Amino acid sequence: MTASISTLLENASPSTAIIVSAALMLTAGFFMTRLTQMAKLPNVTGYILAGILLGPNCFQMVPRTIIDGMGFLADIALAFIAFGTGEFFKLDTLKKNGPKVLIITVAEALAASVLVFILTFWVLGLPLPFSVVLAALASATAPASTMMTIRQTGSRGDFVDTLLQVVALDDVVGLIAYSAAISVALASMTGGAVNVMSIVKPLMINLGIMALGGIFGVLLKLLLPERRTTDNRLIVSIAVLFAFCGVCTALDVSPLLGCMSMGTVYMNMSDDDRLFKQLNYFSPPILLLFFVRSGLNFRLEMLTDTGSAINGVPLLVIGVLYFIVRIAGKYAGAWLGCFAVGKDRLVRDHLGLALVPQAGVAIGLAALGARTLGGQTGIALETIILASSVLYELIGPACAKLSLYLSHSYSRDLEEAAPIDESESKGKSEVELLIERINIIQSEIPAHSVSENEDEQAFTEAAEQFSSRFNRWQSRGRRR
Repeated sequence: MTASISTLLENASPSTAIIVSAALMLTAGFFMTRLTQMAKLPNVTGYILAGILLGPNCFQMVPRTIIDGMGFLADIALAFIAFGTGEFFKLDTLKKNGPKVLIITVAEALAASVLVFILTFWVLGLPLPFSVVLAALASATAPASTMMTIRQTGSRGDFVDTLLQVVALDDVVGLIAYSAAISVALASMTGGAVNVMSIVKPLMINLGIMALGGIFGVLLKLLLPERRTTDNRLIVSIAVLFAFCGVCTALDVSPLLGCMSMGTVYMNMSDDDRLFKQLNYFSPPILLLFFVRSGLNFRLEMLTDTGSAINGVPLLVIGVLYFIVRIAGKYAGAWLGCFAVGKDRLVRDHLGLALVPQAGVAIGLAALGARTLGGQTGIALETIILASSVLYELIGPACAKLSLYLSHSYSRDLEEAAPIDESESKGKSEVELLIERINIIQSEIPAHSVSENEDEQAFTEAAEQFSSRFNRWQSRGRRR
């Protein structure tokens, strides 16, 4: 049955093959998340597993030509991710804790990269291009699992504030490290000299891309005045994002830092978080297709195939060691960074646990790296990142919840959740104290209760505006 579907798609017209393949990917991704959610795993894990099932390793339902033709999804999906990250870089927040958070972020990101590079290049004796790019990818962190756990537990406090700021800055450091690493790798592969300029040049290019992204952010603000309707705001913002991605693709550079800069500039100029919520509601199908395609590209047989070994080292060995060493680097770097800025012991000892997950940005950069490096090196790079990302997402939520518990960021104890001063509790019965604690908790809950989350409200608002305008137009047509 599955083989016949693949054969039919291969023999069908290009339009039919693309549409049916996209439908299969969306359907498989959706149903797989039903299973992963039962196991309390992130959706990303379900998407990757769905791609593996649809791909060459299992049912072979999506033709290779379709998989290869969807390479553009990496740029578009990561543009949405990066633009959304800009929402968290408000200047007033960065001024308060910026320097300390930056030191912690650089420490944990570089510690992971340095330890992975030592492992791959000096201990395992792997080629420089592969080692330096894999080491750069080790610095990236996936915030989704951590943020989901924070929302579920209602955690708060200095540990949570520090964690959210570090996660927001972490991908910036990772992107810069990747840009430098890919240039060093290309210079090494082409026989060019690896010198200071090999590192400085990509950094200058990325600074230029960030500046260009800032200009696009200003343009976006000018194109979205307050009178602009909600649906047109969505259309304009996506058009600007796609245009910027097109410029970056033409220049053969990653759009991530530029899109992040665009989102940051727009947020600080407009203080408009509704647009980010609209985009968050629009982007899930695109992100689903991207992660399912990543699963389709996963070469399971390469992990144990001796012919795919790099310098005699099987990819399975490299992947397992990378998985362990990156966790050690994240923990050690976070501890050292917190110690350097004088953070509390509870933050210092447990922050590294919450930085374990790795998925979105790392997978996207691995796809870009595989495309840039090409050949077996690129395939091996993407295979290791995909395999380790599944493992990281399996243990990530548990590690995040453990770190929040150990840092005392949340508690199931009512006395800790709603503390009352001893002077105010004297002479009151247990029932009175219980009522007072309930009132404290109730006061922290938003005044109104809605069935939709903020992203859904933004989308619904756009639909209602469109429906209202359509009805007015229809009524005018009847009067005529």
